[in-house]
Formats: sequence, C-alpha cells, structure tokens
Amino acid sequence: MSQTEKDSLIAQTVKNYGGKLLSFIRPKVKNTEDAEDILQEVWYQFSNLTNIAEIVNVSGWLYTVSRNKITDSYRKKKTENLEDHAYEDEDGSFTIKDILLLDDSENPELLAFREEVWKELFASLDELPEKQRLAFVQSEIEGKKLQEIANEQNENIKTIISRKNYAVKHLRKKMTVLYRDLNE
Repeated sequence: MSQTEKDSLIAQTVKNYGGKLLSFIRPKVKNTEDAEDILQEVWYQFSNLTNIAEIVNVSGWLYTVSRNKITDSYRKKKTENLEDHAYEDEDGSFTIKDILLLDDSENPELLAFREEVWKELFASLDELPEKQRLAFVQSEIEGKKLQEIANEQNENIKTIISRKNYAVKHLRKKMTVLYRDLNE
C-alpha cells in the first residue's frame, strides 16, 4: 500500500468514525477536552499502524483502542482525583463496598473507576480456593451471617471465620495493588 493510499484510507476512516467515536468516548470521561485528547490518541495509533490495510474489522479495532485509552486515562489520573472518591469507615480503613454501591449515573469518572474495581474484585475472587470464595461471597455480598453459613455448610463457625479472613487478606492485598496502580 502506497503512502497516498494509506493517507486516503486514514482520512476516510476519520470521516466515517470520528463523530461516532467521540460520541462513544465523551460520556465516559470528565469533559469534552479529555474526550478529544483520547480520540486524538486513537487516531495517532491508527495512523502509525504498518499493517493498516490488514485490519479486518476497523470499527471493532477503533472501539477497542478507544476503550483501552479511556481505561489508560483513568489509570494515569493523579491521587487527588481518587481521593475525592476514597471513603474511610470509623476505624480509618478504606471501604470498597461504599464505592461499589454508589450512584455514579452523574459521574462518568466514578463509573469507570467503579467498573475497574468490580473487575479486579471478581478476578481476585476467582483466584481464591472455592471454600474461601464462598465464605466471602455469602458473607459480604449475599449478607449472610457467619453462623448461618457454618450451619449450611455443616462446618464449625471458626472454620468459616478463618476462610473468610484468608479471603479478606487476599482481596485486601489485590485491591491495594489496584489502588496503587490507579494512583500512578
């Protein structure tokens, strides 16, 4: 493919998808300027592809790259943005449950942050042994009392407490890594 053909393909793609991509990105970021910056990064990456003519699904590629750029933009945010959404309970510890359950319909930045937290939470839960995961999910997500879980599983309550504690330690470690990554 000659440079002229490549330039023509890029120009046609920008014409066909520019408005659609901006409309896709805009509700997911803080302001129009951020959306335009992300879109510019997508076009820059697209224009620098060496195998541009080999992309089978240009639309799919553009939307995937846009989603990735949106996620990257949240990860690059400085700590002051995350501190706006950090919550502490009475003993001063970070409670993720408050963030996961917040109404974020008016805040696209918080929505993206919350989606990232949910994604990491489920990935971390999948890493746990089945019995630890079950103890945590039933207690924290389903709201069951530990004694109720012990009775259902025909286990000693101390066993259930121990399983949940292992799960909490694992999740705390994983979520601390996510929090640190999002603050970088």
